[in-house]
Amino acid sequence: MILESIALPLAFRVDPGDCLAFSGAGGKTTAIFALARALPPPVLVTTTTHLGVHQLALADRVVRISESTQLSQELVDITNQVILVLGIEEVEGRVTGPGQLLQELSSFARSRDITLLIEADGSRLRPLKAPGDHEPVIPAFVDGVVVVAGLTALGRPLSEKWVHRPDRFSELAEGALGEPISIEALTKVLLHPEGGLKGIPPGAKRMCLLNQADTPQLQAKGSQIASLLLPTYESVIVASMGEHSRESVGILDVGQADSPIAGKIFSVHERIGGIILAAGGSERLGRPKQLLPWRGVPIIRHVAQSALSAGLSPVIVVLGAYADEIQAVLSDLQVEFLLNEDWSSGQSTSLQVGLNAFPQDAGAAMFLLADQPRVSLRLLRTLIEVHAGTMAPIIAPLIDGQRGNPVLFDRVTFSDLQQVRGDAGGRQLFSRYPVVWVDWHDASVLLDIDTEEDYQRLLADDS
Repeated sequence: MILESIALPLAFRVDPGDCLAFSGAGGKTTAIFALARALPPPVLVTTTTHLGVHQLALADRVVRISESTQLSQELVDITNQVILVLGIEEVEGRVTGPGQLLQELSSFARSRDITLLIEADGSRLRPLKAPGDHEPVIPAFVDGVVVVAGLTALGRPLSEKWVHRPDRFSELAEGALGEPISIEALTKVLLHPEGGLKGIPPGAKRMCLLNQADTPQLQAKGSQIASLLLPTYESVIVASMGEHSRESVGILDVGQADSPIAGKIFSVHERIGGIILAAGGSERLGRPKQLLPWRGVPIIRHVAQSALSAGLSPVIVVLGAYADEIQAVLSDLQVEFLLNEDWSSGQSTSLQVGLNAFPQDAGAAMFLLADQPRVSLRLLRTLIEVHAGTMAPIIAPLIDGQRGNPVLFDRVTFSDLQQVRGDAGGRQLFSRYPVVWVDWHDASVLLDIDTEEDYQRLLADDS
């Protein structure tokens, strides 16, 4: 299995014409321009507050406007560049944003499928901050908000040196000034409605960028924080973007800038749901294999409990034949039930029923078979971890050269999954998308129950 660095546009799930606002501290401006450089040009960048004059060099071109006619004139012949759009005011080395023209700028960008990135507050170059009363200034029309935090402050004293507005940060974190900043303290601030969540418009996607993860230790802490932030945030990105990490990551050219911006994504943590395909009629066996007892409970219950223990959310069980009986043995678990009335037409119909009810903010779906109880919790967690580190379209176990189950499909495949037909299910997509194979050395996970001999083999393995 070869893991490659995740591309920035994929990590932020940016679509053409999207508008993203960035708030927080710890490399916010650097992250904006690193993303802008990685997107198909042109890209527009602006602010709802102020930027330092020295930051203008990060753009290919700076447009200063004060009225609508200037906006239409300056952007009429937009080129393949990163363009910084600002107002005309400049006070003490800081420049303002376009103010009331921001809505018009957004409409212009959307009409041409141009990405617009907005810096929504300042941090005075500190790794962490607490919002002031007047910030962040996030427009209601944004598609998503990226809350940035610098991990280099972890373990440092809660003081002005490391935190902008340490008194307020202390209140939100319920910690004392001067104490080392802990994972728990940072998590509390990021989850607080007056902290990281402040000002995010209803309906906007919530993303958290845990930046400055320059060491394996900080990357591990970032992943730990991510598990605490989900699902309040739809995604948590652990990255290192900035001059401080230029020796260890790839360099992104920023044109006129005095120093290059470095950008590397280490992991992207998103909500991953599970879809258990349990609609089959067990024709070859002659009785519902989903309900066969193994280790004292029905096989389907083992599968559902593994999915829940792995942190899959939601876990959807697609029913067909024996729907009432299967639902009865799972009724006390936190799973959702869907009925596939067309189950006899093949596995693809169950797959589509599950996807139709799948949350739009989920990053991927893992499909589990109801007759494979020996799929381990460790395998499920490994597939999730590989997705966080690759965001690959398809991730599947490879056992003795044979494709195994379960299979994880990233959301980029969902539209094609909805088109598959017959009993082959998602296998039809393996030739259309790159597949990351996870080498697995436990052949017992391959055992599924189609015949009485298969079931007896399952029982014999435990004897």
